[in-house]
Formats: sequence, structure tokens, C-alpha cells
Amino acid sequence: MSFAASVLTLYPEMFPGALGLSLAGRALGGGTWSLEAVQIRDFATDRHRTVDDTPAGGGAGMVMRADVLARAIDSTAPQGDPRPRLLMSPRGRPLAQARVRELASGPGVVVVCGRFEGVDQRLIEARDLEEVSIGDYILSGGEPAALVLLDAIVRLLPGVMGNEQSGEEESFEHGLLEHPHYTRPQEFEGQPIPEVLVSGNHAKIAAWRRGQAERLTRERRPDLLGKA
Repeated sequence: MSFAASVLTLYPEMFPGALGLSLAGRALGGGTWSLEAVQIRDFATDRHRTVDDTPAGGGAGMVMRADVLARAIDSTAPQGDPRPRLLMSPRGRPLAQARVRELASGPGVVVVCGRFEGVDQRLIEARDLEEVSIGDYILSGGEPAALVLLDAIVRLLPGVMGNEQSGEEESFEHGLLEHPHYTRPQEFEGQPIPEVLVSGNHAKIAAWRRGQAERLTRERRPDLLGKA
């Protein structure tokens, strides 16, 4: 059974976007995973297809309505659907590789793309949405974040990457940033490939790579060292 992704959005034309290309695109075309883009406005009941309203208590912007989103979610993922329900939100828990692996091992995901000032809190609680953030910055909507999330997941699905080991030796897989990489030519603008990498001594190569990963992590992401 393939991994099934459903994305609830006001802009379904943004999908598959980049997910229709390269590894993800080939896997999509080959049936390894499926993608359904659901137009939230289809679940509005007025002639203007209204999906938002002014925030209770006043303030700038608009808030996505709970009733419209509830109908969209219930239609897309009715009771019994085992897929986790995710809301792309800057206030969500930061997306980490460990969570990506968990999602990739499951049956799929239902992703809600927020817009405007956000989503009615009652909907988040009533439909048990897991809020997910891809970074400490604000986007125009949840769609770009959903594309990032799905790309991270799809590349880990069985058979998507040609070399499964590629997914095991990357940044964040073991709590460290990835070590530097080199390839031909042997010398580039006066800089040779580090000698240890052409020594053929696999134990020394592994130790060098681990040391470089620790150095880079210490310099750039010391917050990760406690998890390594």
C-alpha cells in the first residue's frame, strides 16, 4: 500500500509543484506515494465561498473558520482514517528528522495549510491537529511548508533513494551535522582532497568523518551536541 498524502489548501494548484520532479516526482508517477490536493473553499456554504472571518476580540487580519475546515477534514479523512493530521504553523513544534522518519513509516499524512492570521483554536483541538513548524520565520501560508515536509518524508520511503545508505549518513540522523564531501578532480584550485579520504583505510576514514561532523556541529549547531 502506497503512502497517501492529502493536503487541504486554498491553492491546490501549488501541488505537486516541486514534488512532481526528481526523486519525489518519479516516486509519485510510479505509485510509491499519492498526493491529493483538496480545495478548502469547496466546503464553504455561502455563495462567496467564505473560509475566514474577523478575529474574536479584535485585531488585524482574518482567521480561518472552524466549521469550514472541519467539513474539509472530515470529508478528506473520515473517522477511522489512521493518518496523522498536521497543521503547518510557525508556532508548531520544530520539524526534526526523527519525526520525519516516523511519518515516513506510516500510512500517510493529512496536512492542513493555514492562511491569514491562523486557524480557529477550536478546530485544532476538535480535530486533534499536530502543529508543525519548519523554522522560526513567517511564510504567506502553509503551502511552502507542506512541500518541504512532504519532500523530507517522500525521500525516505522505501525505494525512492537509489542507495538506502544515503538516508542514514546525513545531517541530523545521528544528532550531528554531516561531514564535508569531496570528489574528482583530485586537486581543485590548488586544494587537494584530504589525504585520508584516498588512503583506502576505512577505519581512518570513518574516524575522520566523525571528527569533522563533530567539529562542524560544535561550530554551527552546538545545541545538537547533547543529542549526539
